[in-house]
Amino acid sequence: MKVVTFGELMLRLAPNGYYRFFQNDQMQATFGGGEANVAVSLANYGLDSTYVTKLPKHAIGQAAVDSLRYFGVDTSKIVRGGDRVGIYFLEKGASQRGSVCIYDRAHSAISEADPSDFDWDAIFEGADWFHFTGITPALGKNMVEACKAACIAAKAHGVKISCDLNYRGKLWTRAEAREAMTELCQYVDVCISNEEDAKDVFGIEAEGTDIYGGKLNHEGYKSVAKQLAEKFGFEKVAITLRSSISANDNDWAGMLYDGENYCFSKSYHLHIVDRVGGGDSFGGGLIYALLNGKTTQQAIEFAVAASALKHSVEGDYNRVSVSEVEKLAGGDGSGRVQR
Repeated sequence: MKVVTFGELMLRLAPNGYYRFFQNDQMQATFGGGEANVAVSLANYGLDSTYVTKLPKHAIGQAAVDSLRYFGVDTSKIVRGGDRVGIYFLEKGASQRGSVCIYDRAHSAISEADPSDFDWDAIFEGADWFHFTGITPALGKNMVEACKAACIAAKAHGVKISCDLNYRGKLWTRAEAREAMTELCQYVDVCISNEEDAKDVFGIEAEGTDIYGGKLNHEGYKSVAKQLAEKFGFEKVAITLRSSISANDNDWAGMLYDGENYCFSKSYHLHIVDRVGGGDSFGGGLIYALLNGKTTQQAIEFAVAASALKHSVEGDYNRVSVSEVEKLAGGDGSGRVQR
């Protein structure tokens, strides 16, 4: 099975450990980005995973490509050109101090790409699934057009489409997001959202929920999923449920609605190493589970377990295997040493 993902791959610069920005003179340099993170998860699970973006031909662009090749992601459809790799600076939070993300991605190669750069008919040859997020169209009108062209081609090739709404207020306004995503979501089969995105993008809110006070109302999320499905005709709606106790400690679960059943996963108490990419690892787990014919309940358990494990891994990429995810989803979350 072949999955194609499309988005921006960025250079991540982060102080060591829990240091604040420039508390010392060192930064850890890694790569990551929403759809790239999904591609890595799927490659780790043994699927044919293809990632599409545009990156400069220079050494930093090549290092970004190589970071994906390490995991076996197919990078042959990456367009080379442009002048710069987007950057984001991450300061990891601790206790009651939240994490901070600062973007330096203006004029990146992908944000200035022309929609015609991507030959979608060739890209989707033999593909089964296409995944993008709301971050990619947020990069500019050209990327809205590129995402639409990709969705139209995917449908023509009989490819299932998933989208993580992933609203980023630092990239566009709610009004801009609503206009673009309303158009793009008409092509989407599986929608992934969280407790904030449905409200920010479409004004659909879970009643009786306080995400900052750690209070989640399951009935409210059922309503959100149903409203999203009815608005766009989604086959499935997945919602991640995060209760933030502190920057280090969260409770984590998820729900998957298939048009008839509302299936909630078990809940995990997470002591977080790195939460960036947590939602992407959920998306990767969900895509893998659905492509492999898991039931609605099994699919949400696999996706949430995959994401729970990601919170224990440094960096954007989720470096876990199917067996590790299935072990946790099956109930073994002891964390005991494996000998």
